[in-house]
Amino acid sequence: MLEELKEEAIVNKVGGRFKLSTLIQKRLVQLNRGSRPLVDNNSDDKMEIVIQEILQDKIYLTTNGELKVISETADLGELLDLDSSDL
Repeated sequence: MLEELKEEAIVNKVGGRFKLSTLIQKRLVQLNRGSRPLVDNNSDDKMEIVIQEILQDKIYLTTNGELKVISETADLGELLDLDSSDL
């Protein structure tokens, strides 16, 4: 087992063990379908890549359980999942 999964920090970062397992599963599906890793990691272990993406705040789950990727060009509205009509 990866050492990072034994720590509560990653569990707290995503909001609980269920959300963590959901996030990992959804991202692993994307990677297995050919998505590129969002982190520089020389590992072929996709689980290790996903854990690093979580720890580096590259991916998260929305309130309705969708996987979102944070791009470096994302604006604040995208990160907060806001629409201008919400204001």
